[in-house]
This record gives sequence, C-alpha cells and structure tokens, in this order.
Amino acid sequence: MTISANTQAILLLTAHFTKGESGALKPLTPKEYGRFAEWLRQQSLAPEQLLSGRLTDMLGAWQDKTVTIDRISALLDRGSALALTMEKWLRAGLWVMTRSDPDYPKRLKHYLRGDSPAVFFGCGNKILLNGGGLAVVGSRNVKEADLDYTRKVGALAASAGVSIVSGGARGVDETAMLGALEAEGTAVGILSDSLLRVCSSAKYRRYLLDNNLVLISPFNPEAGFKVGNAMQRNKYIYCLSDAALAVHSGKTGGTWNGAQEDLRYRWVPLWVKRTDDPEAGNLELIAAGGREAPSNIDEVEISNFFEEKADQSTADQPLSSSNGPSAKKPPAVPRPEAGADPGTETQAEWRQNQTAAEIEQQAPQHEVDASVPEALDLSSVTFYELFLVKTKEICGTRPRTTDDLVEALAVNKTQLNDWLKQAVEDGELTKLVKPVRYEVSLKQATLALESCDR
Repeated sequence: MTISANTQAILLLTAHFTKGESGALKPLTPKEYGRFAEWLRQQSLAPEQLLSGRLTDMLGAWQDKTVTIDRISALLDRGSALALTMEKWLRAGLWVMTRSDPDYPKRLKHYLRGDSPAVFFGCGNKILLNGGGLAVVGSRNVKEADLDYTRKVGALAASAGVSIVSGGARGVDETAMLGALEAEGTAVGILSDSLLRVCSSAKYRRYLLDNNLVLISPFNPEAGFKVGNAMQRNKYIYCLSDAALAVHSGKTGGTWNGAQEDLRYRWVPLWVKRTDDPEAGNLELIAAGGREAPSNIDEVEISNFFEEKADQSTADQPLSSSNGPSAKKPPAVPRPEAGADPGTETQAEWRQNQTAAEIEQQAPQHEVDASVPEALDLSSVTFYELFLVKTKEICGTRPRTTDDLVEALAVNKTQLNDWLKQAVEDGELTKLVKPVRYEVSLKQATLALESCDR
C-alpha cells in the first residue's frame, strides 16, 4: 500500500505517531485542522504543497492564535516518525483514510462539517461506513438480561439486513456487534482505543476476512483507553447510523453524554429501552425526548426504529442539518459492488453541502511542485532500514547522543538502543565514548548519502 503526498501531509498535521506521545507539540484538533483546511482552500492550496518546505512563502498571510506557522512547521518535520510508524501499522493490515477518500463516511461530513475527523485508521470493509444502520449503545457493566436483549437485537438487525453500528467496548457495544456478526450480519465499530490489538483479535478475524465488519478509529491505533477519546468518539457512532437504541445508560458517563448529545443535535432518532433499574438513566433519557423502545425482545421490530424523522428546527443545532440522510426505512446493507450515497440526497446535493471538510477534494487541479515527495511505498521497507537511512542523515554532520536520536526520530529508547547496537555490529555506525555518541562509519558515509538521495 502506498500513501499519497496529500495523505502524508494530513497525517503529519493531525496524527499522533506514538501511543505515549506528549509534550508541547500537539497535532491539530479537528476544529483547528478545519480552520486551517478552509484557509488553504481559499488560497487554492492543497495539504501536499506544504511538504515543499516553502511555508513562509505559502503561509505568509495565515494568522491563528493556536495554529501558528512554527507549530505547522514542527508537525511537518516529523517525517521519520511517520515513516517508521506507518510501516508498522500498514504491515499489520491497517489502512488510513482522509476526508478526500471516496469511502470516507459522508454522514460525518454532512452532520459534523469541519468537526469531522481529518483521518481515520481502520481495517475491514470500508464500504460499510456509508451504509448506515442501527446504533446500539450502552454501559460496559450491565446485567445478563440486558446483554441477552442486546445480542438478540443484533441478530434481528442481521435478519433485517441492517448493520449494527457501535463503539466496540466491552458490554453492550461488543455484544450487539457480535450478535449481528454471529447471525451472518454486518457491523461497524468505532473504537476509542486499541485498534491495532482489536483488529488482530481472534473474535473478529473471521468477520474481517469475510468483509462483514469494519473497525475504525480517529486515534492512534496503539493508544490506550482515555475518557476524553471515548467521549469524543460517541458522536461518530450516532452520525454513522440512521437510528439509535440505548439499551442501558447510567446517569453519568459516556453512554449518557452521547445520548444527550444526540438529543440536543437531533442527528438520528434515539430509542431507549425502558428499565426498572433505579441506577439507570433510561427513564430520564425518555423524558428528555428519547422514544421508548420495547423492553420485551419479542416485541422488537427493527423496521420500527427507522421512522420518518419529525420536522426539526436547526436554529440551535450548529452541528446538525434538517435535510440530512433520512431514516424512513431500514437501510440496505452495502455490498462491495454497492456504495451508494446515504439517504435521499442526490450527488449534486451532497456537493452543495460540502465545506472545508472536503478541502482535499475541493482544491483545484494544479501542478505539484517538484520538491513535493512522491507517494510513500512501504511495501518492502523494514523498520531497521528506515532507521538506518534517517540516522545516517542525522549523524552525517556530527556525532549524536542517544537522547538526540530519541528526540529526532520519535521512537522508544529501548527500541532505539537495539537498533543502534545492530547498526554498530553491522558496521553502519561507530560508537564513541565519553560521552556515548554515534557517528556514521567512514566506510559507510558515502553509502548513507546515496541512500538518502534515493
């Protein structure tokens, strides 16, 4: 798989490349990138042109309190970290998509506009992302009766040809997805953490191979659980679906906040299972505008969740649109030969709704500067080979300490020491002492320069 120059630029601006990445340099948030992308569009610039190194000339008129030119420059200077990280993720079977990709979820761009994620990492059948479905959400720790109800809802959705859309978390989310998949249905999982681990897990492997499942995340595929990421992810679950069912919600937490957000912006109809659990917030959600779903699974009819949306005023709905994808009937599960736009809008109407979120597609055609890197082909490159090229480049001017290399390459120190030891044994680098530093071996200096030029 190759990564285009445009995708490289967007990743450099918006993505974390190590799961524990921290410090003063932070990738652009969706809102920040949205502002910057809109300005680029107005200047007839595409993200890939930023890789030419002429930032001062191109961004001379750009002014923003948080997205400074220095910050943009520092983010774009993480090329070695990008190469090392993407080689690992792509070899593990992950793919990356930006808002310019044809399979990027149109519902997200429609509902969230410039707040839709600039990048998604994922594995599985991309076509499912534009097929809609029934979002099923709920708490991690619920009673067995609720899990049994959830599992049967997933199976009923599969029988009706409706995808389950959920967050993949332990409890209701995972149970709904597996309920559909085990009944030969399809599912869409929007994860807030551990995408790389989940994509390789045995419980999902068969469904990924059968093209019945897609798993995506806007966060680092190796990132651990963070409450903030889980909260941010919730809106994507609703906006990728045609209707939502809350099986069990507490009175605080992710399920509660996500349901409240959907009720506020009215993305999709929210159905809530009635429960007698005094600790649950289900009744409060119904009182706030949620529609009551049958508590008896035998009374559940999947098609009833997909009613015509009531007329909705958008005066106080900055992230919503009254003419969004319709939930008139259960959506047909898309197959590889399908992939039509969601809802009743025509392609022309979707184009009218496009904003800065589509800057990668909206930018006019132009000749790419010769200094812009070509697509990155990682199919035959190893971590160690990438490390050698970049390290020889860094150490070519003077010896460098281990700390210098950790900062420049943005890699784990333990891994770096292993590679340095191997490079010394291979005669690629020379180790100096007092203090410990590394320089390019005299025999390899010429080869290193040639490798960097290729």
